[in-house]
Amino acid sequence: MHDLFDVTGKLALVTGSSRGLGRSLALALAQGGARVVLHGRDEAALAETRAAITEATGADAAAVAFDVTDAAAVESAVAGIVAEHGVPDILVNNAGLQRRAPFTEFAVSDWDSIVASNLSSAFYVSRFVTPGMAERGSGKVINIGSVQSQLARQTIAPYSATKGGIVMLTKGMAADLARSNVQVNAISPGYFATEMNKALVEDEAFKSWLINRTPAQRWGDFKELWGTLLYLASDASSFVSGQNIFVDGGMTAVV
Repeated sequence: MHDLFDVTGKLALVTGSSRGLGRSLALALAQGGARVVLHGRDEAALAETRAAITEATGADAAAVAFDVTDAAAVESAVAGIVAEHGVPDILVNNAGLQRRAPFTEFAVSDWDSIVASNLSSAFYVSRFVTPGMAERGSGKVINIGSVQSQLARQTIAPYSATKGGIVMLTKGMAADLARSNVQVNAISPGYFATEMNKALVEDEAFKSWLINRTPAQRWGDFKELWGTLLYLASDASSFVSGQNIFVDGGMTAVV
C-alpha cells in the first residue's frame, strides 16, 4: 500500500519554490524521494533554499531562475530542464502574487501582473512541460488554487478571478490530457501563514475573524498540505483528474 504514495526517483518541477508555500511543497517532494527542480526569480533565495533542502534531505536539488510570465523564457527554460534532467514526472504550478485594493481603485497594471503571475504562468509552464508527459504516457500536474477559487473577499477581486481560472484551467487540461495518462488536479489551500499574507497574519482583527470563520479555528500549517500533495503526485491518484481539493480546515464547507 505504501508504494502507491511513493515518488522516489520522480522528477518534480515546482514553480515559485524559492520561498514560502512553494519551498514547503518542494521540501515535501524531496523528503518523499523525488528529484526536485526549484524555480524562482531571485537567484540568492534559490541558492539558500537549495542548500536548505540538501541539508534536510541529503539530496541535491536543482535550481533554475526564469520569468514564468514570459512565454518565450518559459519555453527556453523548460527545454533546458528537459535536456539536463529529462521530462518532469511532476509539475507543481505554485508561482503567484497578491495585490489588494478596492475594486474601483484597482490599478490596471496590478490586474495585468496578477493575471500573468497567477494564471498565465500556469498555462505557459504546463503548455511546454505536458507535451513530453503525453508523449511518455505519464505525468502529474498539480495547480495551486485557493479558497478564493470559490469564495470572494473585499479588495482581492482580481486574485479571486485568477484562482477561479486555475480551477477551470485544471479541468480543461484534465479533459485533454487524461487519455495520455497525465492527471491534472488542483490543491486549494485555506489560510496559511505565508510571506504573501504577512499583513493578515499581523492583523489581530483578521486573525479573530479567521478563527471564527474556520471550523478548525486556526491557521493551517504548511505540513498539512504535504499529504494531499503526495497523493496527487503519486500513483495513488492514477484515476483522479480535474479535481480541486480544498485543504482549508473546513472553511468552504460552512456558511
